Amino acid sequence: MKITVVWVCLLAGMFSSAAAGQTSGVASSTPGPALPYTPSLDVNSMDRTVDPCLNFYQYSCGGWKKNNPIPPDQTSWSVYGKLYQDNLQFLKEILEQVATPTAVTRTPPEIQIGDFYTSCMDEATVEKQGLAPIRSYLDAVGMLKTVNDIAPLVAELQLVYGRTMLFTGGSTQDPDDSEKLIAVLDQGGLGLPDRDYYTKDDAKSRETQQRYVQHVQKIFELLGEEAAAAKKDADTVMRIETALAKASMTRVDRRDPYKLKHKMKIADLDALAPNFDWKAYYSVAPYPAFQILNVDTPDFFKSVNEQLKTEPIENWKTYLRYHIVDSASPYLSSAFVNEQFEFYRKYLRGAKEQQARWKRCVSYTDRELGEALGQVYVARVFSPELKASTLDLVKRIEDAMAIRINNLDWMGPETKEQALKKLHGIRNKIGYPDKWRDYSSVKVTRDDFAGNMARASAFERRREINKIGKPLDRGEWDMSPPTVNAYYDAQMNDINFPAGVLQPPLYDAKMDAAPNYGTPAAPSATN
Repeated sequence: MKITVVWVCLLAGMFSSAAAGQTSGVASSTPGPALPYTPSLDVNSMDRTVDPCLNFYQYSCGGWKKNNPIPPDQTSWSVYGKLYQDNLQFLKEILEQVATPTAVTRTPPEIQIGDFYTSCMDEATVEKQGLAPIRSYLDAVGMLKTVNDIAPLVAELQLVYGRTMLFTGGSTQDPDDSEKLIAVLDQGGLGLPDRDYYTKDDAKSRETQQRYVQHVQKIFELLGEEAAAAKKDADTVMRIETALAKASMTRVDRRDPYKLKHKMKIADLDALAPNFDWKAYYSVAPYPAFQILNVDTPDFFKSVNEQLKTEPIENWKTYLRYHIVDSASPYLSSAFVNEQFEFYRKYLRGAKEQQARWKRCVSYTDRELGEALGQVYVARVFSPELKASTLDLVKRIEDAMAIRINNLDWMGPETKEQALKKLHGIRNKIGYPDKWRDYSSVKVTRDDFAGNMARASAFERRREINKIGKPLDRGEWDMSPPTVNAYYDAQMNDINFPAGVLQPPLYDAKMDAAPNYGTPAAPSATN
């Protein structure tokens, strides 16, 4: 019989005693916390009261599910989720260690991540600041006179708030030459997660749309508007976003890369959407000079152009004010934080409780300064020796795959040749990048959390924009080293396994290599 990946539940714990006392990496030279060890194989994950012939999954993983109920601040739970939480606690201890200056010299990455985390945890200062961190953006919106003034402000806001500001822009691989990077424009501008939330008409969708309008109204009320005015503004936002959603491509269509290929010159873009000042938009960021860009969704920009003609400037000011505040809400005072949670995590995703502030602060630090935090993280949990041994394991898997491809009777010689070429061309990114990202230009202070978030976001946005016209950097990572996840990038043809996911119980360097060749089908549950 074929043994499937649920063997992790069945064979759990068989090697745990032999592994006791070992570590998954080389300890950091700096004394500090240690990541909890959870053995990859644990027989307590089983539910022996169940007949495996009737419910094999419950038999193999029922014990784990019973002993690991969904935490109230989570929308689902699994082995991955538990490792993520253990990892979060470990990162918290690291950040607390480097947050306060001591006689021990902190490295530049430790200073940045420590001060960033400190600013996030300083709730008193955040409460005192109120709307001050975004006041300049709101004032800029208030000064808009005509629709022609929107473009430069949208460009500035996108540096901080990205895809929520009307549309998205940046850099991408040239669809005709994957070694080059060109400018790109794509749909965006929505407050709900996807276009389908606006376009579906079933009872649940109508309820969600109504709840979203109530959320938007609440944001305007928190800005000081009376209920009637806030409701009117919320309806305006919903009308604009619904038009944007109807012009957006579906997720299914977006899976076809040919449907996203629309290369054109700036003159063509001006003809496509003449009511938007593209020259001003590209000069504010600023973008490097370029001749060709790809517009993923031309119909979307035709719709934007039409709305710019039909919606008065006051309505656009309403739209922009909402998205500035809603995007910044997680980093503002508690009233805004709580409203964000109530709609997005509690209503849309089913979380029962807000995550502890320290968890959010760790996550923000990882998201904005991931490779600075990653340097400190891997020093404690993922040594160069472990990286080398993991790369060797991956190479052995690829060698086995090559043998299987050569032995396939349904694949012709030319197809096999191309398959092997792709297999041997895969770039395996294991643990952490060979070259660390330099955040030295990001100003981080201990008393300006929202400002730190804005500056870090702008740094990343400018870094992406500045790739335009340059060769592709195949060493770049899209996940930080502490991330408990992994991905395959089809355009880059690379596989990425951050150090965070290469920890027990998902990957256990204490054990024989055999269990590590399979990725566990982790037991899980959802609300």
